[in-house]
Amino acid sequence: MDIDDHDYEISEAAYQWSVRTFSIVKRLLSVNIKLHHDRNQVDTGDIFLFNHFARFETFIPQYLIYKENGAYCRAVAGSEFFAQDDAMANYLRSVGAVPNDHPRLLPFLAAEILRGRKVVVFPEGGMVKDRRVQDQSGRYSIYSRTARERRKQHRGAAVLALALEAFKTLLHHAERVGNQAWIDEVARQLRFDDTTRLLEVSRKSAVIVPANITFYPIRVSGNLLLKGMELFNRGLSRRASEELLIESNILLRDTDMDIRLGDPIVVDKHWHWWEQKLLQRAARRLPSIDDLFALPEQIGGWDTRFLARRLRRRSEHIRDLYMHEMYVNVTVNLSHLASKVIFQLLETRVQQFPKPTFHRMLYLCVKYVQREASVHLHRSLRNPAAYGRLLDGETKGLDQFLRNAQTSELVTVDDDHYRFSDKLCAEHTIDEVRLENVVEVYANEVAPLASVTRCARAAVRDAARLPARAIADLRYDDQRRAYAWDKLQFSKPRHAAINAAQTAVDDGDWFFYKPKAKSSRIAVVLVHGFLASPREVSDFGRRLADAGFAAIGVRLKGHGTSPWDLRERSWQDWLASVRRGFDIAAAYGERVCIVGFSTGGALALRLAAERPAQLAGVCAISVPIKFQDKNMLFVPLVHGANKLVGWVSSLEGVMPFRENKSEHPHINYRHMPIRSLYELRQLVADLEKHLHRVQCPVTLVQGDNDPVVMPVSAQIVYDAIASKDKRLIMVQSARHGILHEDIGNTQQHVADFVQWLGEGVGAELQQTPMITN
Repeated sequence: MDIDDHDYEISEAAYQWSVRTFSIVKRLLSVNIKLHHDRNQVDTGDIFLFNHFARFETFIPQYLIYKENGAYCRAVAGSEFFAQDDAMANYLRSVGAVPNDHPRLLPFLAAEILRGRKVVVFPEGGMVKDRRVQDQSGRYSIYSRTARERRKQHRGAAVLALALEAFKTLLHHAERVGNQAWIDEVARQLRFDDTTRLLEVSRKSAVIVPANITFYPIRVSGNLLLKGMELFNRGLSRRASEELLIESNILLRDTDMDIRLGDPIVVDKHWHWWEQKLLQRAARRLPSIDDLFALPEQIGGWDTRFLARRLRRRSEHIRDLYMHEMYVNVTVNLSHLASKVIFQLLETRVQQFPKPTFHRMLYLCVKYVQREASVHLHRSLRNPAAYGRLLDGETKGLDQFLRNAQTSELVTVDDDHYRFSDKLCAEHTIDEVRLENVVEVYANEVAPLASVTRCARAAVRDAARLPARAIADLRYDDQRRAYAWDKLQFSKPRHAAINAAQTAVDDGDWFFYKPKAKSSRIAVVLVHGFLASPREVSDFGRRLADAGFAAIGVRLKGHGTSPWDLRERSWQDWLASVRRGFDIAAAYGERVCIVGFSTGGALALRLAAERPAQLAGVCAISVPIKFQDKNMLFVPLVHGANKLVGWVSSLEGVMPFRENKSEHPHINYRHMPIRSLYELRQLVADLEKHLHRVQCPVTLVQGDNDPVVMPVSAQIVYDAIASKDKRLIMVQSARHGILHEDIGNTQQHVADFVQWLGEGVGAELQQTPMITN
């Protein structure tokens, strides 16, 4: 029988129409599809394998592969879709679908691969709703709805790849021995006009690419689509209702669909040389590619029977390889980790836990998993802005997880505790589990990742005994990760022109200088100015560390990365950065001093107005209250015009950036966003309203001929604060950056203040302003 089957010809017109249609529909849906691959898997792969959780996902891989490299795909579909031979069946055939009961399924697909098609397979054979893919012994298996028991995943993809590789081996052998007649017959069956082309494609080894599809979050609450369906079809079965609810929530309610391609499996590496010799021996009894898929039944020689047994064992081995690779490529999210922590706690027979303790466990689990290089993290676990408030229990991902758990009556939340229901450990049917115990579904999904289980166990163990400094170090690591994340987000092509024009070359990341002594009475938070980075205060930070003080350099959000990043940040974001630095420093000193330059000084005073515990004092240098540049008066007007243009067009605004002539171009942005100038104005206005609340000791340092800040600003601050211990030092300088350049001995003045705070005794600060050279 010829390989060709005209009933299953792909229609290029239908295929491309489907791609265009899906592209339009995709924009209307709320599912965020992201394909992850970094080894050219789409181009080199032949057989692509995906796990199966939702019905609609079976259409996605073909679309993504076509969008990546224009290749057409064959996909195996249930035979029931082709039973009526109706318009739907004809459409499925035209876009590459083949029924799973096709009498020559594997030979047909092998021939399609030789002709340049890709093959998409879901080796689980059905939806695995509970995500339970391992048995009690840790071996891969899934529940079969038809058999009503657990079974191994299908090995058809492995058989297909091995037989295809064997067929290529026979082609090479025929070429070496000069059996041109056999090669010509094979080329005719495969519809190759040129045998040279057939031999060329046969030299490439068959490649299997396992992939994992992860949805986040999985929601279990009702939606309008489900309610409408139930209204018009009151006989909706429990199974149909469950599937409609889960899948409509995925499609209509902002869900991430991460598709991660794993390491390719190159099949020829799984043939021993002697097996290839044995295959060549059997070649004379293999007239077509079909015979390779029927070795035991059609060929009776001892060599072919032995080869068939080897083929089966090899296919089982490869099946286990690709299922493992598929499952370990899950994209791990916060709900996975929360579920694992809960089940770890249940193992200790504890069914309620104080909220702060659970938050700490979950935060530690995040930090521990971040160290696991083999674990693929959801972007919300790579961006500290998404999980950084976990210790306070104020994280969107945790709120969403708890809402789901409460909807299913798995977790009860009161003012002080989380209480875990017995329902978490109850058995549920395959069509109930996603609605009744989504926590179990999440936990099952990461069960193949032993490292995640170890991290959850370690987090539960360490939560009560980890010292404050260890937590502070983890929070400092968050800030380093946030810097890398922000820098990456604002390094896209649309940012390139402005980024390339920047002159700042110094590292813009946080710094933390710890003294050699184990304890420090005063820890110092150093805050840089507008458009700058921690590099502006890092030299002085080292000086403080050498003097025995812990010194942490804060990176204000939007700084040290790209002007585009700064354009997206508010002054409240900058203040939150200072607050994070303060919280970290508080673990390294009995009390904390905040030293801020320019905008950093304004932020230091604004935080002091909140009177945080452990605050020892503030040293604010060149605080901007009044500006020398009169154009600052027009910033609100230009900012408003930019907003108006942004509302009515796709332009960035009439004047999104203004060039900055900096005293320190190696540290400062060359371009300043107009919106950020507006935020600076807003910060100053808010600060003036709160200065009267500042009661801690304060030292102010100001240049008497500052070209940026009007010197009277320092006097305004001095007069407004309610501090009993306050001092104003005027230095003779026509430069703004008096701390970085150490003009007028500014660094020593600041160091003296910090030393005074550390001693906690001695003379009061001088109450009258002083001038120093």
